Order: sequence, then C-alpha cells, then structure tokens
Amino acid sequence: MNKQSLLYLSKADVAQVGLDIHTVLKLVERAFHEKAAAKVEMPSKIGIHTMPDAFIHAMPAFIPGMEASGIKWVSSFPTNLSRGLPNIQGLIVLNDIETGVPLAVMDCTWITAYRTGAASALSARFLAKPDNRTAGIIACGAQGKTNLEALAAVFPLERAYVYDTSREAQEKYVAEMSTRLGLEVVGVQSPRQAVEGMDLVVTSGPIQRKAEPTIEAGWLKPGAFASSVDFGSYWTNASLVEMEQIATDDLAQFQFYRGLGYFDHVPEPYTDLAELVSGRVQGRLSDEARTFAINLGLALEDMAVAPQVYRKAKEMGIGTWLDL
Repeated sequence: MNKQSLLYLSKADVAQVGLDIHTVLKLVERAFHEKAAAKVEMPSKIGIHTMPDAFIHAMPAFIPGMEASGIKWVSSFPTNLSRGLPNIQGLIVLNDIETGVPLAVMDCTWITAYRTGAASALSARFLAKPDNRTAGIIACGAQGKTNLEALAAVFPLERAYVYDTSREAQEKYVAEMSTRLGLEVVGVQSPRQAVEGMDLVVTSGPIQRKAEPTIEAGWLKPGAFASSVDFGSYWTNASLVEMEQIATDDLAQFQFYRGLGYFDHVPEPYTDLAELVSGRVQGRLSDEARTFAINLGLALEDMAVAPQVYRKAKEMGIGTWLDL
C-alpha cells in the first residue's frame, strides 16, 4: 500500500502563500457561477453552541468544476477578544475528489477573512453604483480589513471612515490600511459617522443571535450599499425596512438560520448571490435605491480558495508534510 501524507499549513503558512484579492475575487465568483448552474453540493452549516452567542460550525462543500472537496470546522467566540484570542478560529480539510484521501489541513482564518471580503465586494458589484468614492467600516478587525481591501479592488475608493469600540484597534487599523491601500483612512467617534454620507458601508462586529442594533433609519443615504457580515446584528429593523433591495448569499441557508432564531428583525431577501452573478436576477434597480447584502458565509467560498492555496503552497515549498 502506498504511503500517504498530507500537507499541514499554519496560519503563517497560508498568509505566506499570498493570494492577492483579485485572485480570491475570481475564485469566489466562479464558485457562485457553479452554484447557479446547480453544480455545487453544499448542505447547510451544522453546529454546536458551547457558550451564548458562540458557535462551532461544520461547513462541507464539493465543487466538481473546481476539483474542490472538503470541510471547514470553524468557531466564533466573541468573548475571545477579551482573552487576547481571535474571535474566529478553525481548520480546513481538503480531500481528493476521486479517493477521499485527505490532502491538506490548513488554518482557516486567512481564507475566511478574504473570501468574506470577496463576497461583500461581489455583492456590491451587482447591488452598488459603480462610481463609489467613500466607504464606512464598523469594526476594525480582520473582516473590516479584508472587506475594505476587496471593495477597493472593485471600486475607485478615495476615503474610508472607520469606527471601533476599541480606540487602540481603530488607530492600528487607520495606520495599517492607509499604508496598505493608499487610501485616506479616517477614524471617527461614532457608528453614525461611519454610515452617514457613505457610498458603501460594511459592519463586521461579533454575531449576536438576539441583536442589539445601533444603526438607525435615515443614516444610510439613498443610493448607498451596505454589507453586514455580522448577520445584521447592528442594524435596527427600521434601518432595514427602508432598504429597497436586500440580498443574501444563499436563500436556503438564510431561512435555515431564521429558523434557529437569527434574523427576526430582518426583512425577506429578494434574491441570493448566485442568482445575481448568473444574471438571472437583476441587481440594483435604481440610482436612489438603498441596497443591502446580508451574507452568511458559505462553504463553497472556502472550497473555492483553499485548493488554490494548497497548490501554490506545494509549488512554493511552504508547509509541513505529515504522514497519515
């Protein structure tokens, strides 16, 4: 019998592979085209919940056209931040599509952050106006960074206004992202200042089953686009009701989560991202429409990106080979 081994990629290894945001955008978009063609096998996430507002989820997917098969085992524990630990942690396992043999185990945090930003930017490509110059970011963690980077790759952004409850996190974000993206990045004193007057808005705080929203009706200007990667936790019902169009990344999973007690304040989405990408459903309907994406984060996004990380890591000699 042949000796079998898998490639282990640490968080640093995955980051060292260094996929650029344009590559991630293309991979995620292709995965949604495959989904629109009914060529993706992806059950709804299942999870366990060891603490309030925390979860550990299993997220499997198979994309035949991208030769991608595997699962992400990911946790979100908002209280980790007070312990000096990341909110999001986990692993991705890739399997050979013909034998099922495990090919790789890799840290999931880089991929999760970048594919989430890519999904927001992809949603914005169809739901936002094309000439966006300003962005507002609420929560200056990893998701806040990758969402801004992805939006800057799609739109001609000039300035970003950012807010975080932690002044230290906000100041670090301003210094890092202004240098990385070549944008004017300004820290503001309130969530309202990161929403009012912005062309694009992203909220990326901890997910809450029973939301404690702060964003009020009237803050988001007509014609603006917003993306909530925190399950709408920080948007009041009144602020969401005034959205002319709300989309998600997967309608079936949205309904699944509504059944678990999430989204009780969120109006019904009219479509999902695969339908927008395929052109079967029209995106933005008017210049004055407020549009909103409430993406859950899908396993197909992870499986779109992880195989390319694995292939490049092998080419670059990155990672550690382990015997099975």
